[in-house]
Amino acid sequence: MADVSREQMRAADDDRRQVADQLRLALEEGRLDLTEYDERIQGAYAAKTYAELDRLLTDLPNTAPLVPTQPAAVAVPASEGLRSAWLGHVWVPWAKAATFFTLIWGVTALASTEAIFYWPVWIIGPWGVVLVFRTIGGLASGEPRKHAAEAEHRRRLREHKRDRKALYSRAIAAGELPDKPTKEQRKAFIAEAVARGDLPPKPRREQ
Repeated sequence: MADVSREQMRAADDDRRQVADQLRLALEEGRLDLTEYDERIQGAYAAKTYAELDRLLTDLPNTAPLVPTQPAAVAVPASEGLRSAWLGHVWVPWAKAATFFTLIWGVTALASTEAIFYWPVWIIGPWGVVLVFRTIGGLASGEPRKHAAEAEHRRRLREHKRDRKALYSRAIAAGELPDKPTKEQRKAFIAEAVARGDLPPKPRREQ
């Protein structure tokens, strides 16, 4: 019954990337040659089910079938987790500045023989008021979710850039690209790699 469900269960982009990472490791270890790697990478990005992805790893050691992501595990941090992360993004710089200026004021007050007005209030006070209004407006407009989506987009861009560089290195080593390819050569190579399925398309922001 479990095998049947994996034959039917649809895989996600993250699952395909996980398999691609395992195949990349197998190539680096010498368990796959370039031809086998290229064929399996194309199969990974073309796979639609978990069973299709499993078949690409069955003869490789130290690999295991992918575990389908449970919807409940994703839904838990959707509210509190995103809200906490965004509040930290908004308020942590203010807290650091408040601590820094308060330390300066404290050292100065200890070294002085006279009472010194707590001057950091002129900096952190107005800033804090602005952040209060930003927090209220941001929570009302769904800013935590937008912030999380932007952070995820940046993470996927970094991952795509890393995969692109690895693809360049293998192509140069195989003689498919010159040691210092031009911008046009790189663009043409990436377009062909995407068309073959060796590299996923560049991530785009969700609308």
